[in-house]
Amino acid sequence: MRETDREEETLANFTSPSKTVSGTTQTPGPRAIGVSRRCYSYLAAFLAAALLSTIAGFLAAQYQGAVTNWLKIHTVAATTTQPARALVRTPQPRTADSDLEAISHLGPQEQAERLLELAIQQPDPSLSLIGRNFTSWRGHLEDSDRLFHLVLEALNSDDPRVRVAAVEIDLAANDLGESPQSVEKLERQIRSGTEERFLALWRLGSLGNRGVEPVEVFRTLKLQAHSRNQEVRSWAVEGLAMLGNDAAMNALLDILVHDPATQIRQRAANGLSKSGLLTGEQRLTAVPPLLNLLDDDSLDEATQNLVCTALEAITGASFGKNPDAWRDWWAHHDSQQKQSSGLSGLSLA
Repeated sequence: MRETDREEETLANFTSPSKTVSGTTQTPGPRAIGVSRRCYSYLAAFLAAALLSTIAGFLAAQYQGAVTNWLKIHTVAATTTQPARALVRTPQPRTADSDLEAISHLGPQEQAERLLELAIQQPDPSLSLIGRNFTSWRGHLEDSDRLFHLVLEALNSDDPRVRVAAVEIDLAANDLGESPQSVEKLERQIRSGTEERFLALWRLGSLGNRGVEPVEVFRTLKLQAHSRNQEVRSWAVEGLAMLGNDAAMNALLDILVHDPATQIRQRAANGLSKSGLLTGEQRLTAVPPLLNLLDDDSLDEATQNLVCTALEAITGASFGKNPDAWRDWWAHHDSQQKQSSGLSGLSLA
């Protein structure tokens, strides 16, 4: 008899109170009942495991989706030119004083989440309230799913002050004070080889941007940016963009040219032109080396497209892949307009 037939017979014996054989009703013996019960136990355990696996997969997909969406923030397209933003923004309704008063009575976690949510829509006066209350929140924030998603959304803001507020709140929620001990903690996570090392690379850049051990932070991020693991390199690039100093910018330029993976080169171009915490003035200083790359025949077409779209994102001008037109524009572009281009001033106040 096949194994499947035996299992079906066993289940039938268990589900039927009696079985008729040659006209005689027989009650299944203890052994048959024991086998049947074991089968049902195995079946129940299997169904429970499948249910738990489905739930875990759903939650993991949500978290992974959030991080993946964050990686797409301000993505620099390799082949398309994004339309320029309107110079006049649609005015947003002002937050009512009663709403702010209600927020002041919430606990630290709810205050941080609600004010960051408001800052994404209306930076003022939400940012001033964040700055006023931030110190009292330390030690009372949790890295909840809601707060994490708000941080990711805030890092998509065109207002650099909102990005800085998101960074400060995220560091506090992860118990990362602005101290060398926090750098050591993140470096241990990076060396651990576990999945927590990816976000640790990003947060390490955030700490360096806040003035905590920036030289050591840069050394670690640059080392990891040459890892054989592509995912580690990708997060190291994100960390360099968050670090946002001149050394990080030069490293991003080098990665844009030399990393073997197109995705990593795209993230480097993105960090130079849109994402992270580089200031507008810093991004403009990347224009001359980008112009030199645009005229470099040794670069493949995909990289040249990234260079071109990075230039367009930084300057707001559009001259395609014509290096002469770009240089002519750059030569006649007055310094005042350079300073007003891109992002400016990373102050939380």
